[in-house]
Amino acid sequence: MAFSPDGKRVASGSDDETVKLWSTETGECVNTLEGHSNGGFSVAFSPDGKRVASGSDDETVKLWSTETGECVNTLEGHSNRVFSVAFSPDGKRVASGSSDNMVKLWSTETGECVETLEGHSNLVWSVAFSSDGNSLASGSNDETIRFWDVNTGECLRIIDERLCGGMDITGAVGLTTGQRTVLKLMGALDRNEA
Repeated sequence: MAFSPDGKRVASGSDDETVKLWSTETGECVNTLEGHSNGGFSVAFSPDGKRVASGSDDETVKLWSTETGECVNTLEGHSNRVFSVAFSPDGKRVASGSSDNMVKLWSTETGECVETLEGHSNLVWSVAFSSDGNSLASGSNDETIRFWDVNTGECLRIIDERLCGGMDITGAVGLTTGQRTVLKLMGALDRNEA
């Protein structure tokens, strides 16, 4: 769910493949946005309130006009469900996080993917822009938070609070299956390594 910048509407995504816009004053649905082919996981209003972005199980991000209810662009490029979307403070970009372990940055003007941010080893649950729009944070099921420079795509910092977070002994030999399992849980091995 997301509030509009003026607080007069709330957007919600649903398993019924729709995004609904609700009046906060009356509680009534003022518009139903239809076009996803699977459930919607996340929604975000643009800073001016004129658009809504929605991320879906159908692997797309859609941009909607809040005035007409029409889909103005479908952003395709993820290879799995999209769990989170966020507009940049200037409204010129949308970030999306997916269970394909990637974060993508999209131009809201052209609908093109302008950057793919790779580094997470598990699905990305959430994305958020800094107030100046120059940085992006992403939270992942790999138990890390990554900070990205949105202009270069560079990972600026990783927060890993696991016991052995930051320690990397990937490729170590002679470990038993049990030892590998424990080390994965502690953050010393990539969770995807067998």
